[in-house]
Amino acid sequence: MAAKESEMNLLRAFALGLFMASAALSAATAQPVKAGAATYFMAPKASDSAMPAAAQRIDALQGTAAQTNQWYSTLLFNPKPEVMFVQPLTVKVTPGGFEMALPSKEVLATVRQDVEIHYPHRDPLVFSPVDFEAGPAKLAKADDWSIDISMARGADDLLVSVAHGSPYAFFRLSRGDVRLRLPAGAERVDAGGDARVLALRVKGKAYAVFGPTGVRWEQVGPAEWIGRLPAGKGYLSAAALPDDKAETLALFTRHAYAFTQSTRVDWRYEPQNNRVETTFKLNTRIMEGADNGPLMGLYPHHWHNNASLEGKLGPEFDSVRGKIRLLAAAQFKTSFAYTGFVPFWPGIGESPRKGELTDLMKADLRNARRMMLQEGKGAYWQGKGLQRNLKLLDVFEQQGDTEGREQLLAMLKKRIEEWFSGASAKSYFHYDKKLGAVASYPDEFFTVEQINDHHFTYGYWIRVMAEIALRDPAWAARNQWGGMVELLIADIATAERGRADFPFLRNFDAYEGHSWASGVGLGTFGNNQESSSEAINAWAGLILWGEVTANRELRDLGAYLYTTEIEAINHYWFDIHKLVLPPEYKNVEVSQLFGGAIVHNTWWTDEPRQIKGINLLPVTTVSMYLGRDPGFVKRNLDALKPEMALYAAHGKKPPNPPPADVWQDVFAKYLALADPAQALAQWDRWGSVELGESRTHALHWLLSLNETGPPDFSIGADTPLYSVFKRADGRRTYLAFNAGKAPLTVRFSDGKTLDVAPGTLGRTY
Repeated sequence: MAAKESEMNLLRAFALGLFMASAALSAATAQPVKAGAATYFMAPKASDSAMPAAAQRIDALQGTAAQTNQWYSTLLFNPKPEVMFVQPLTVKVTPGGFEMALPSKEVLATVRQDVEIHYPHRDPLVFSPVDFEAGPAKLAKADDWSIDISMARGADDLLVSVAHGSPYAFFRLSRGDVRLRLPAGAERVDAGGDARVLALRVKGKAYAVFGPTGVRWEQVGPAEWIGRLPAGKGYLSAAALPDDKAETLALFTRHAYAFTQSTRVDWRYEPQNNRVETTFKLNTRIMEGADNGPLMGLYPHHWHNNASLEGKLGPEFDSVRGKIRLLAAAQFKTSFAYTGFVPFWPGIGESPRKGELTDLMKADLRNARRMMLQEGKGAYWQGKGLQRNLKLLDVFEQQGDTEGREQLLAMLKKRIEEWFSGASAKSYFHYDKKLGAVASYPDEFFTVEQINDHHFTYGYWIRVMAEIALRDPAWAARNQWGGMVELLIADIATAERGRADFPFLRNFDAYEGHSWASGVGLGTFGNNQESSSEAINAWAGLILWGEVTANRELRDLGAYLYTTEIEAINHYWFDIHKLVLPPEYKNVEVSQLFGGAIVHNTWWTDEPRQIKGINLLPVTTVSMYLGRDPGFVKRNLDALKPEMALYAAHGKKPPNPPPADVWQDVFAKYLALADPAQALAQWDRWGSVELGESRTHALHWLLSLNETGPPDFSIGADTPLYSVFKRADGRRTYLAFNAGKAPLTVRFSDGKTLDVAPGTLGRTY
């Protein structure tokens, strides 16, 4: 984490003080609600804390679910909201007015002997009404990547619209004039003769403010201006410019009066073409003049290798996400290849290490109950333990050990029933109707008090339930234990907008293309996400549940989230295209992504192996995307040795340090996606085991890839559950799973076909 430990303690203290006030309802008021055979509660039990109230919303939004876990969520929960990283702009709402700035890169050396990259909110332009005092900021509207912020007081209002990618902020005043305060040293520059435009240079950066026809700009102090707005024209826009060229100012002036009204993302998964196509639409209101449409700022994952944008992109901004390039249009599309997965891999045939696998299976079966909950007691660690044993079950099943498979399946079901039944006073789920969110108890990682990590936590449960449903659909049916799964899916991935029960795509940022972990947006550098790989695990669970329940809309949503987040990971965490990370950044990959910073650290340790591994685990059949660039896999792992040397020389050692080979199984499995033989040679049967993994599953993974070769991403298929591998000798292995009830013929993009019986894994060569 970028913050020092003391800063983290302050944040935690703030969170606890803020949210404990709304907690502690008695067990008598914790009304049970049935979801099939499962039960959840409408209030916390006993003295358990409640989730926070999203009080900073206008009255019209109070009847809808709160937009937690978004880039702007600080606005909903905090009377003094933190900076919002709009990209390329930063904005902040204060009692003094609405602040807007264009951040610049700062390189910060760390005690780890590497650097963090920050884009802090500095030297803002501050807008406020002249004729009335602005009120506290509240969320007035939220679309797919744009928001309206209301600063109303009584009948008066200053309303501001901002959107991801947009270099503009759009202002509407209920009455009167606008005041603009500037940092010291700011100066007015030539606006090309357009009296509507106040062009500025602020500490070497170009800005412009665009008033309505008839506006009069009056300088009333060394760094203060008043915009005298004509009657009936209470609007203006302001923009940061990427440079101070006259043609750039002219471009921004042409589009300055196309005010953002709404934004919408639509997706389509096309199995027959093996593609996910996404359309981004921005609707505007033309305040005056010709309809020149908006300027949209596109992130690297939007414009990289996008043939539909050839020759259409204009000036660009530097940002923490790389170059944001401008497009004069109201919509654009992206198209990404969907790279599938199967729920498990076949059994190992003849292998000199098959006996070793059998020995490990016996040992892990003896320890399976302990392995199911080895760390914390909350839903995250329990879900992680359940998936750990589920993947162990896969190996028993595929190796033909029916007795062991049934023992593990019964163990999984029993533990899930204990949680889902609601019978425990400590381990249960609560639905907050007013907030529109599901809490799990006992609280862990502030999943209740700050609504953190819901997609990580519930993703494990959804995936486990989906894969049990492949074996026992009656047990997992909606009128049995599957009803709770539907609730957890709705919590993290409701696709409808404006609902009262759950928000639209709680964790996912449709424009940035990845999810966010923090629910309430605490912190100087905005929202954050650490374990991108656990997000992928969740979206794979949606695909599987959609397939097993024949819910095509959910399956397609899962395919969109899965595919898009992988693209974002490859740009913003791994930078495999070398378009994002600045030259000053010393590490190969990003561990924690913030709205305004990139960091190579974790929330809980400076130890380099865990810093690297958190964006790899859990390594399962879903993780094949990690092998998209074999060269990067090796570069990433090669960086461990010098990172560990620095840590040994300068790191702050914890009282109970982890083993020196911590997560060696994770790294061996990761390496196997690029070099299976080397990975198998370096894996230590007696070495460290990550708490979401078993020795059995690790060896089965390694032996499987030694048999098939690494993944082959050049081949697609017309079904979501498929995988293709290619050996060094050129022989390919094709896998496909049929989760349906009718025979399935899978057609691969190279012409190969595979007939798969219902509920089975098919294989051909």
